[in-house]
Amino acid sequence: MSMERLQLFLSAAYDLVARRGPAETLRKAFNLLHREGMAGLQRLLYDLYGISYTQWIKRYDTLSDKDRRAITRHIENFAYKPLFSILMPVYNPQADFLLQAIASAQRQLYPHWELCIADDASTLPHIRPILEKAAASDPRILVTFHDEQNSHVSTASNAALSIAKGEFITLLEHEGELAENALYHAALALNENPALDLIYSDEDKIDAKGKRYGHYFKPDWSPDLFFNQNLIAHLCVYRLSLAQAIGGFLMGYEGAQQWEFTLRFLEQTKPENIYHMPRVLYHSRAISGSTAISIETKNYTAEAGWRALASYWQRRGIEVRIEPAEAGNFHTHFPLPEPPPLVSILIPTRNCGDLLRSCLDAVFKLTIYPKFEILIIDNGSDDPSTLAYLQSLQATSRVHVLRQPGVFNFAALNNAAARLANGTCLCLLNNDVEPISQDWLNEMVAHAMRPEIGAVGAMLYYPNDTIQHAGVILNGIAASHLYARHPRNAAGYGNRARLTQNLSAVTAACLVVRKSVWDEVGGMDEVNFPVAFNDVDFCLRIATIGYRNLWTPLAELYHHESISRGHDDTPEKKARFRAEVAHLQKRWGQMLDRDPAWNPNLALDGARIRLANPPRIAKPWSGHDAC
Repeated sequence: MSMERLQLFLSAAYDLVARRGPAETLRKAFNLLHREGMAGLQRLLYDLYGISYTQWIKRYDTLSDKDRRAITRHIENFAYKPLFSILMPVYNPQADFLLQAIASAQRQLYPHWELCIADDASTLPHIRPILEKAAASDPRILVTFHDEQNSHVSTASNAALSIAKGEFITLLEHEGELAENALYHAALALNENPALDLIYSDEDKIDAKGKRYGHYFKPDWSPDLFFNQNLIAHLCVYRLSLAQAIGGFLMGYEGAQQWEFTLRFLEQTKPENIYHMPRVLYHSRAISGSTAISIETKNYTAEAGWRALASYWQRRGIEVRIEPAEAGNFHTHFPLPEPPPLVSILIPTRNCGDLLRSCLDAVFKLTIYPKFEILIIDNGSDDPSTLAYLQSLQATSRVHVLRQPGVFNFAALNNAAARLANGTCLCLLNNDVEPISQDWLNEMVAHAMRPEIGAVGAMLYYPNDTIQHAGVILNGIAASHLYARHPRNAAGYGNRARLTQNLSAVTAACLVVRKSVWDEVGGMDEVNFPVAFNDVDFCLRIATIGYRNLWTPLAELYHHESISRGHDDTPEKKARFRAEVAHLQKRWGQMLDRDPAWNPNLALDGARIRLANPPRIAKPWSGHDAC
């Protein structure tokens, strides 16, 4: 074992000691060493610290000759073999990178493609000979030259589009590379669903020496993330007839021309006709001056992105406010209805009067939202000071106290309060939560009032300014919070801890939903989920009837987790928790293993962002082995 690996192993052992105790650490380490030798110790390191991307590529994203033969046999059996037109605008790329881009098209295992190249008046002398030689060597390569003057990427893309004859188009940068199985997976998706109009994949970066890095494993279609980040980018496949119907690419959006194009394309299709391929099928070249390295190298791209988003919302007649965010992303603020709807804030509590007082003081001091009422659901408080405080609240016109004694049942308490609520929106709020930002409720209600949105969640921090909740992911067994214990202002994976997005679930510690949606799904399940996972089950039921759940980092609050009711540390509480997990698994089954908001190539651990080892995705060609 090298000194570096020895240091890693000792670090892993120390970590295990800290979390599990020395006896278990030594027992696990020696058992692995006895059964698997050094490979077992290596796996221990992977379990604790994750597999590197280079190792992951070698294990899970490198095709063997056997794989290639199986894919070829699979393609032969396709009932539908669409032609793909690969559009490649060219302007003065480095010769070797241009050759590699062309070669990546020619290496496609799926043979039904054409490469439509439009040279935009390149001035470097090597460009024309390379393109002419490529066209002469392969009839599937078509080249058009615009010799007068450089007219920028949108015009060149339209020139390539004008010679495309395929049913679908995709884009290839003149220094990027397609994975050899890229078009195979697109064709496979279309064989499984020929109605698809837009297909996108995961992607990564490749440096000048050919080393891959910077993976971005994306969620399934998340419109609200796309309104803040060019989520689909590469590889993206579009139906040609719709691309032609919208007039191709528009001048004036250079740097964000594909984002602008896709925003208009979305207006021609439906969410059910958009599909995500959870595989790395495109490699963006990261060289000096490229946006693959840093968006700051091309500031005009961020400005063009802002204008693309502004034009989209203007066409829809919605007066949003768009603010720049990190890495060329944005915050899209939606307007409140006029007049703003009444919001009923539901707060279950038992004793802990000082905690409740802190919560209410923060709500009244910091909430600028103009119309809300507060319903306190008292679950049998018997502390004299708490009872006195509750009595004093009765004199406040905006606060109502509902007595609901008995065994603690979070779902039942909120259901009871919801039946008495007067608000158009309900805001579920724990008694150990305190607002930080003044417009927290404005932000959440603005989203909740959008007709397509279901539950809306917030960014919650522990008092030490680490993240307590940035959304919920389904983790195969039940659910867990994203980015837990990460520092405040952490970027998260793909900058997603800073961006509004659609998630499968959010926590009821701070959740806003329209009362009509609450009633439509029948509120919370107080029978099967009295304490834990009632919010997850509630959100999943909302999603099954067609609403999108949403999480926003722009509503910020502190959460003193479980101070009031305590932790699940007694035999009775542990038994109840196990029963709730079992009910969640019985009701939602395989969906817990395939959260559409979390990529199957990422580990099911929202707190530690690691690569899945192995990925939760099968080889579709495995049943078509040619050997």
